[in-house]
Amino acid sequence: MNEDLFASFITPMMFGLPLVTLIVLFPSLLFPTSSRLVNNRLISLQQWMLQLVSKQMMSIHNTKGQTWALMLMSLILFIGSTNLLGLLPHSFTPTTQLSMNLGMAIPLWAGAVITGFRNKTKASLAHFLPQGTPTPLIPMLVIIETISLFIQPVALAVRLTANITAGHLLIHLIGGATLALMSINTTTALITFIILILLTVLEFAVAMIQAYVFTLLVSLYLHDNT
Repeated sequence: MNEDLFASFITPMMFGLPLVTLIVLFPSLLFPTSSRLVNNRLISLQQWMLQLVSKQMMSIHNTKGQTWALMLMSLILFIGSTNLLGLLPHSFTPTTQLSMNLGMAIPLWAGAVITGFRNKTKASLAHFLPQGTPTPLIPMLVIIETISLFIQPVALAVRLTANITAGHLLIHLIGGATLALMSINTTTALITFIILILLTVLEFAVAMIQAYVFTLLVSLYLHDNT
């Protein structure tokens, strides 16, 4: 049972080679670019959503922060499309792997922090020691603020991993319970099937929300350092 439960989180292999690279590159095929003068409805909807999200996310940034707009929009598209593709049957979701999420979170966080130390050195150092701190508490507060700074990318990655993994496990468990109950009690099986449908709809929303939350937090870290 444990093997079946966690089988969807195992990295798929073919001829002894991991397929993660192909899976990660696949979502980029879902966002084609058009060379036509008038775009079709799909591309128009895609551009409208990108403009809406970018306007909302970039409104708090200054000129230096807005140079990250392309990277942040690419990030939200990648995470959102990967999460949604992972809801398909017998598919693999790369964002359930903590190593991959840390690989996204740490460079973006480090880039934002390094930008802050380069452009706003005094303000960045001032975050380690709030104004008016009593002298005996200064060493403790500096240690706490330093730890909280280095916890930020870990929290980003763990939040995304935990939410996506928990949703997939719930779908797997309720789906297995529905199959088991079909031969025992049809009414109960129907109820669990309705719960499964509702949970799947919820997971579609969670997939998009988690992509937005991850990108928004990176944007806020950038805002604090520009």
